[in-house]
Order: sequence, then C-alpha cells, then structure tokens
Amino acid sequence: LFLLLVFLASGAVNAQQDAQFTQNMFNQMAINPGYAGSHDAICATALFRQQWMGFTETIDNVENNVAPQTMLFSLHSNVDAIRGGLGLVVYKDKLGYEDNIGVKFGYAYRMPLQGGTLGIGLMAGFLNKKIDFSQFVAIDPSDPMLQGDQESDMVFDLSFGAYYNKPGVFYAGLSSNQLMQSESSFSSAGIASPQLKRHYYLTGGYQYQLPNNPQFELRPSVLIKSDFASTQFDINALMYYNSQFWGGLSYRTQDAIAILLGAQPFINSGNKSLETLGIGYSYDVTTSAMGGNGRSSGSHEILLNYCFKIVITIPPDSYRNVRFL
Repeated sequence: LFLLLVFLASGAVNAQQDAQFTQNMFNQMAINPGYAGSHDAICATALFRQQWMGFTETIDNVENNVAPQTMLFSLHSNVDAIRGGLGLVVYKDKLGYEDNIGVKFGYAYRMPLQGGTLGIGLMAGFLNKKIDFSQFVAIDPSDPMLQGDQESDMVFDLSFGAYYNKPGVFYAGLSSNQLMQSESSFSSAGIASPQLKRHYYLTGGYQYQLPNNPQFELRPSVLIKSDFASTQFDINALMYYNSQFWGGLSYRTQDAIAILLGAQPFINSGNKSLETLGIGYSYDVTTSAMGGNGRSSGSHEILLNYCFKIVITIPPDSYRNVRFL
C-alpha cells in the first residue's frame, strides 16, 4: 500500500470521469463492491451534489447552467445464506451537455479475518452516455466533430474491490471501476466515441476515542483516486459526539476545502429492529481556478442514510402432554 501511495502521488491533478463526492466516507458502496454487506444490516444512501454553483454559459443572450450535478442512490445488505452481501448503485451525473446514467449490481463474499471482516466483491452494470453536440459553440462551424445532434449509447462494464473493516477501529479498501474500459459508439459520422477509463481507489479510515473525553471520537480518513493519468487526494477529519453527531473538514488537492456537518441518531432500538436515520451536509470552498473571478460560489452536497436491522425473535418451544393438560 505504501508503494502504491508513492506511485499515485507522482501524478498530476486533472479531470477524471467518475463523479466525486465530498462525503466520500459515507459513499463506499459506489466505488468498492467489496463494501456490500459490511454493516450487517440493510442500508440505503442517497446523495445529491451541486458542484460549482453559479458556473454558467451564455449563448445568444441565454444563460445556461452547465455546472456539474450528480445524484446517487445505493443500497446494500448482508445475506447470510450466500455468505456475503448484495449491493445496488444507481446514479445520474450531468456535466454540462453530457448526461451519464448508470446502474450497477454486485456481490461481495465476506470472511472473518484478524478480528474484522474482509469483503471481496464484483459489480456489473450498464452506463448510458448522452451528449448534446448541438449545444457546443465551435470555433470552426465546419468542424466535423461538432456536426451532430444528441447522441447516446449504452455500454456494459465491471468493477472489482476488496474492503476490510475492523468495527470501532479502522477500515481500508482497494478497488477499481470501469475495468473493461468500454467504448461508446455514436451513430453520426465524424463524432468521436468516448471511452471509459479504468479508475483505481484506495481508501482508509481510523477511529480514535479521546482518552479524557470518551464521548468525543476523531475519525480521520483518506481517499486516493487515480486513472494513472491524473491522481487526486481527499483528506478528511471528522469529530463525532456520542457516535451520533459529527462535524469536520476535508481537503481535496488543488480543488477545494470543505466543511462537513451531520447527525445519525438511533430512531428505534426495540427488540425487533435497530434503525438509524442520518443526514449530512457539506459545503466546498473552491480553491482552484474554477473559483476565481466569481466563476463559482462553491459546491453543495446533501446526504441521507437509513439503516435498519431486523432481529427475528424465536418464541420458546412448548408442547402438550396428555398427563398435564
């Protein structure tokens, strides 16, 4: 892992294909299929991100919102009968005049290891990519690459990952998305066919309870993402209070500094179920050139998370005897 970190750190920071989230520590299912079933419960997560607020393009005195906007929903659960977990991810990522809609379904085999649990998973899915070339303003109106209208295509791809979790101590994950590097095929002549690029993710996090204030817990984490052409680091630090309320900071190299807030109290802890409902919010202050000269007022992100665990209560056995009715 250390050698991989050194290798990734040597890359330059540029744009990548996969959507990014500031609250990435709560979004492991989207990037690592080995995460499926890691909570021993049924968990659903929804994320909405509006990036670079105020970033617009004006054409013929008409102002168009071209700022990236991403919506994602994930669902995963442990399934003891298959010795692992199942996961589902649905997302929509809008980048200017490009729309990406994807659905992925995966399985993770889970095994106990050194006081924790290791999950090894595979995920398969479909991505529908649509680009409206008619909206582009060409320097050369006769440019053959920009003579089309709306074009779309659907491709199939795979993801693979491993995720290790030692509850209450630390977690680590290594995964890769878009393994097949599938290429979209557009029908109009002259239009380039976009190709998916293989992405790699390395994640890790640690829980440290303050010795003099046990109700406070520091949870630092890191996310490293790369396509071996560009590399980006997300360095996060959250402070939890009573394991239910959190606040913290995040730094994304050459992109943004963010503030994170959230709460996840228990809403039902009866004998038949254990439920948590969480809500989180983050605000990014853009530090790159995208935030200069009033181009962007920052990025907003909202998180909703709901987990519940069903405990089946087996009634005690009883029987009747002819001698004792």
